Amino acid sequence: MSVLTRDEAQTRAQIIDVERYTIALDLTTGEETFDSRAAIRFTAHAAGDTFVEVKPATLRSIALDGQPLDPALLDGNRYPLTGLTPGPHELHVDAAMSYSRTGEGMHRFTDPADGETYLYTQLFMEDVQRVFAAFDQPDLKSVFAIDVTAPEGWTVLGNGIAEHTGDGRWTIAPTPLISTYLVAVAAGPWHSVTTEHAGLPFGLHCRRSLAPYLDADADEILSITRACFDRYHEKFDEPYPFDSYDQAFVPEFNAGAMENPGLVTFRDEFVYRSAVTDTERQTRAMVVSHEMAHMWFGDLVTLSWWDDIWLNESFAEYMGYQTLTEITLPQALNSVRAGKTPFPDTWVEFGVARKGWGYDADQRPSTHPVAPDPDAVPDTASALLNFDGISYAKGASALRQLVAWLGEKDFLAGINTHFARHKFGNATLADFIDNLASATDRDVHAWAEQWLRTTGVDTLTADVHEPTAPTEAGQSWALAVDRAGSRPHRITVSTFDHALNTQAGPGHLAPRDRFELDIPGDATPTVRAGRRPALVVLNDGDLTYAKIRLDAASWDTALTHLSAIPDALTRAVIWNAARDMVRDGELDPARYLTAARTHLPYESDLALVQGVLSFAGGQIAARYVTPEARPAALATLTSLCRDLIRRTEDGSHPGLRLTAVRHFIDAATQPDTLQSWLTEGTVHGGPELDPELRWRILTRLAALGTTDEATIDAELAADPSATGREGAARCRAALPAPEAKAAAWHAMFGDDTLSNYLFTATAQGFWQPGQDELLSAYVDRFYPDATALAARRGPAIAEAAGRYAFPAYAIDPESLATGTRALKDPALIPALRRKLVDQLDDLRRALAVRTTEH
Repeated sequence: MSVLTRDEAQTRAQIIDVERYTIALDLTTGEETFDSRAAIRFTAHAAGDTFVEVKPATLRSIALDGQPLDPALLDGNRYPLTGLTPGPHELHVDAAMSYSRTGEGMHRFTDPADGETYLYTQLFMEDVQRVFAAFDQPDLKSVFAIDVTAPEGWTVLGNGIAEHTGDGRWTIAPTPLISTYLVAVAAGPWHSVTTEHAGLPFGLHCRRSLAPYLDADADEILSITRACFDRYHEKFDEPYPFDSYDQAFVPEFNAGAMENPGLVTFRDEFVYRSAVTDTERQTRAMVVSHEMAHMWFGDLVTLSWWDDIWLNESFAEYMGYQTLTEITLPQALNSVRAGKTPFPDTWVEFGVARKGWGYDADQRPSTHPVAPDPDAVPDTASALLNFDGISYAKGASALRQLVAWLGEKDFLAGINTHFARHKFGNATLADFIDNLASATDRDVHAWAEQWLRTTGVDTLTADVHEPTAPTEAGQSWALAVDRAGSRPHRITVSTFDHALNTQAGPGHLAPRDRFELDIPGDATPTVRAGRRPALVVLNDGDLTYAKIRLDAASWDTALTHLSAIPDALTRAVIWNAARDMVRDGELDPARYLTAARTHLPYESDLALVQGVLSFAGGQIAARYVTPEARPAALATLTSLCRDLIRRTEDGSHPGLRLTAVRHFIDAATQPDTLQSWLTEGTVHGGPELDPELRWRILTRLAALGTTDEATIDAELAADPSATGREGAARCRAALPAPEAKAAAWHAMFGDDTLSNYLFTATAQGFWQPGQDELLSAYVDRFYPDATALAARRGPAIAEAAGRYAFPAYAIDPESLATGTRALKDPALIPALRRKLVDQLDDLRRALAVRTTEH
């Protein structure tokens, strides 16, 4: 298959404009393929040659302006259109297209719970070609009119309002001008909840087996949707540009969600079958807000080429979090209070759950600028590699810093100018910066060069000392900030003193002062009146993107009194500093665990508890401590979780209790408690075990070698759902038996029938810390097997293999050397190569942390 290059796209855009696609899809032709007929009206500006993309199972016919062409001329995914004359043309393509099981193109899923089948498209980047023929590049926007024939009893959804005309036929209202990658169709016996808002139809849709769970949360989801919709209309001058707003929760989705105009698709894990925390509900709400922001930035105004994909994602990421802090809800919903901002700690969750994703990506060899140079994104294969923590978390952090520097009023004025100038068209980074600059006297172009065209993470280190020349006013202290890096930063500095109140935990700190600081600023240290504070925190409020290092005295205070700091966002900044120091070999992992053991029993912010426990369990205990030290690390975590479980026995903190139970399960080294819970169907004192907790316990018991295939089979019989099948696959792969590992390996790499989700579940179970001897032979096998798999099955499975099937717990020089040699294999496709580069860098870092003396 040929990937589209930037040069080819620019040449084609000079040759043609596309006016309209008329598409007919027949989804009744079998389980392997569907029929696709496309009529494309376009205009050639000059005589010349070009091509159209299509990836058919069978190309039945193709005709240009009524003249048949030879289907045999299809070359991979390209059909040449030679000898075009200036003027209007119409291309007709009739093909049978293959259904996907990897979440690319037209994905087909049969629900094991009830046997019902569901189809949906995911056409991002270059997968529209798997559904219908197209001139597949973002700057050839067009109108799309789609008719669908589906089995009787199904509902069809699309970018516009869909009308059922009888006999299983559906007509979807033509779109305004949109890009090919944003076209969307979903078909199946959907369960739907519909309403109307601002004169538009709104809908929620999921598969029927999830209907009770969607119904339970429909009021919450719709209220958040309406509130975000209204808030965006307060921010943006341009009204919502489409005729409806549907949100479909679809199975086996490769991403968190996709911003198809009028039909946003979400992974259906957001329809919660089991108990979740308020933080997880907040995450779902943020994704709703994020995808709605794309209706303007991404859909109304679209990038011209994929080097500017960060603009889509960074803007939506920033707006998603910020807007969620601003909305109010009209009624009490679950744990959300009526008339109050429902998610006041949104930026805490961003700081501990998303920002580290950006920091980590920005310190790897694969780092790139937020806005990469156009030459660095020469084709679609390279563009796909930039969907990472830099394009999302770092870019959103940069925009948050821009707003802090520019002011929200000027920022939104520039955004609204951008929408007005480019609506239903395409725009570049230069357009975006010019439009921001039109709203302010500040030098936005210089800011963009410093923030968007550079790589790496700055480090800001506090130097707190007594001034050499005391002030006449009396006692004073001085702060200097050392910047390792090149970017300007506007930050808030907060200071704290010891106080007598000890009710908040071990010690108590009282806020003294907050002030803003521009870095770099005057070279003279900032002198403040009063005695030296007990704690000085740089970047309080987390408004910039930089690693923070406290002065030695402040760091000692923080580690001793962290839970006594009043503001959750301040605590998040310090926890992130500790995380970065562990990763950089500056803080003993055992000391981080001690801090967690000391302070989490007093922590009131659930996002912080979840973030700290995730890093402590998923990185420190699993990777950063030596095998000999791992039992002690797990013992610390289980002891901490027991304390949290005891603290929540009164039922006042169900989310905290659920979090503690989950992490206790994951860290358990003995089966007795877990087996007791599983047998009794409940944690003593609650919660009762729902499917998520039962499969979590069974996975841990499987890894410990204290369950068997028969028990897994019995659990699957009790939960024959899609998530049940994934749980069973994960458990079977975790069993510490040679035959179980061999079967799991064959399922992943020797048999291409696993869907994307079942592949991921199997890979998650396969590699287990503590099973080193059993798994050692598979370390060398991974690289050639993954390389061959990626070549056969494509980028989605390649990404899953590199992310989940990588031997992450084989942390030794030999494993690193084996992987480094594998990078030289020319057969590696770009998606897999990028994942391996990142994984090997993480392995190198883990090895360094293990071998650093503290």
